[in-house]
Amino acid sequence: MKRIIFSYGALAGAIVISSMILGFSLGDAQGVSASQWLGYLIMLVALSLIFLGIKRYRDRQLGGVIKFGTALLLGLGISIVASLIYVTAWEAYLSLTDYAFIDDYAQTVVAAKEAEGLAGAELEAEAAKLESFKEQYANPMFRLPMTFLEIFPVGLLITLLAATLLRKSNFMPA
Repeated sequence: MKRIIFSYGALAGAIVISSMILGFSLGDAQGVSASQWLGYLIMLVALSLIFLGIKRYRDRQLGGVIKFGTALLLGLGISIVASLIYVTAWEAYLSLTDYAFIDDYAQTVVAAKEAEGLAGAELEAEAAKLESFKEQYANPMFRLPMTFLEIFPVGLLITLLAATLLRKSNFMPA
């Protein structure tokens, strides 16, 4: 089971990281919101390996039958490995770019609010919120769990779905 967890988790993490690197190298022409949606879509595709890992374990090691609890543990393991790889890669990226992401993000959000017509005290309040967020983001005890929680819930949802479906031996038999 450990082999499946680490291999499928590492592969899912590598897919997410590769797309992240590709996205940063190509630039962000679509804006923050569009890149977030694209990022979650890529996470969803990469973490579909959870389903494949559980199915492979069910079919090859367990003779086509798996209990919900076993499938849940397997899926959670894959999710955790992929999430930890994602967090590690994100921290490496931040370190390599001298933590410039949060300043760029704040500037992008303020510019988007200005483009929406926000001005005066409302714009200043939004900028103040972002400054507070930047201070929090500088703290690794805030940033690391926050980064982990960007990807892990997606893996958790896929795990629950896969464990529910694959516990039925007649669902996608070997």
